[in-house]
Amino acid sequence: MSTARKKAIASPPAVAKRKRATVGRPRKTDVNVVATKRILDAAEELFSKHGFDAVTMRAVAGLANVDAALAHYYFDTKRGLFEAVLDRRAGVVFAERIAALDRYEAEFGNRVKVEGAVAAFLLPLLEQASKGDEGWRNYFRLLAHVNNAPNGGGPSEKAFFDPVVHRLIDVVKRALPDAHEEDLYWCFHFLTGSLTLALSRTGRIDRLSGGICKSDDLESLAPRMIQYCTAGFKSVCVNRTKNNVESRLRRPAGGRR
Repeated sequence: MSTARKKAIASPPAVAKRKRATVGRPRKTDVNVVATKRILDAAEELFSKHGFDAVTMRAVAGLANVDAALAHYYFDTKRGLFEAVLDRRAGVVFAERIAALDRYEAEFGNRVKVEGAVAAFLLPLLEQASKGDEGWRNYFRLLAHVNNAPNGGGPSEKAFFDPVVHRLIDVVKRALPDAHEEDLYWCFHFLTGSLTLALSRTGRIDRLSGGICKSDDLESLAPRMIQYCTAGFKSVCVNRTKNNVESRLRRPAGGRR
């Protein structure tokens, strides 16, 4: 947390100095809690719909119904606000996914399977998305933006998301000890693309399928995604290893053919 954000928590700005009154303006005693939540909720919604570049601090303040100066006071810059939005919920999903992977590996040890590792990685997010409110829905849409942005999520991504990816790779590697590391990371790359598209819940599959499939039906999506991603890991990692072994066995003595 930046120095300015710590300052904001310790001493809220004097409301009397604002240039204009705002609807639902919080009392001075609780402005820190109420105003920051409204700013974060508004920013989360706008960033999830338009991405980082298209959103302004003034637009966020307008949706939150606070002075733009207050948003700057609490979060310094748009980048600071963006990272605060990501951080607010990241710790929750980080803890749930790490705990799921840890529990699975602790229970099965050397008997872990790719399907179990993939399920532990995916289900906490899909379950949170299914039961969460509109704020969580906006958050998961925002993650899709972050996942496809050149600069990603900055410190939040490194602190909360990258460790979960490495933990997943470790468990899958235990299930597929002969897998090449580059294949494992490519498979994750394909998995996370499928996941963020699903979490965006765009409604496109509804149109394409004529209503047979619904992007909001995460309960039906979850087992299919686990099966699909598991098959991908096995197909790429196992088959490539098998093909490499067979190629070496066919190679004539003396090395090159």
